[in-house]
Amino acid sequence: MSGLLSNFRNTIIVSFVLALVIVLGYGHGPQGHDAVYFQAVFRWLHVWFGILWIGLLYYFNFVQIRVMPQIPAELKPAVSKYIAPEALFWFRWAALATWIMGVILAFSRGYLAEAATLGLWGGYTPGVDMGFTFIGTGMWLATVMFLNVWGVIWPNQKRALGIIEVDADAKAKAARTAMLFSRINTLLSIPMLATMAMHQTIFG
Repeated sequence: MSGLLSNFRNTIIVSFVLALVIVLGYGHGPQGHDAVYFQAVFRWLHVWFGILWIGLLYYFNFVQIRVMPQIPAELKPAVSKYIAPEALFWFRWAALATWIMGVILAFSRGYLAEAATLGLWGGYTPGVDMGFTFIGTGMWLATVMFLNVWGVIWPNQKRALGIIEVDADAKAKAARTAMLFSRINTLLSIPMLATMAMHQTIFG
């Protein structure tokens, strides 16, 4: 067991194998492999990728950004050259996968247009369409966050970390821009998660 757990790749492979056994097991339930089954699969993937994305967002903001000023100068390259690029790899691809799975889930459940228009698709009925307003708000917050990751944070982090060579002033400006947009995403993440979690309980 220690040999398995000492290897990250093998740990993740076994974890996914166990998860797939469970996923396939659900397919032998009364509903079989109907639309609801695949919606459940999409929701599982959406949640898993979302945990990876938001978990790394919180790592950056709760830990790395706050602690970096306290790290001695000679130790900072270990973070900027090794830890940050690896974390950013998983961060940006998890953001993309979360967003795609969320769109697929909303489409498969038949409420993508209603959510995208905050309940205005086909006319707004107070009370009836309120759920679409809430989940749509969460989806738009997540979309802004996703666009921030790929359109602002990652391009600026490449300059800040030296992946793209720029002068010292441009590097400092890029680092600050990436930090500010990461903080914007942190700010948006908590209300976004409130809409996602509460919608499923109240309107799901």
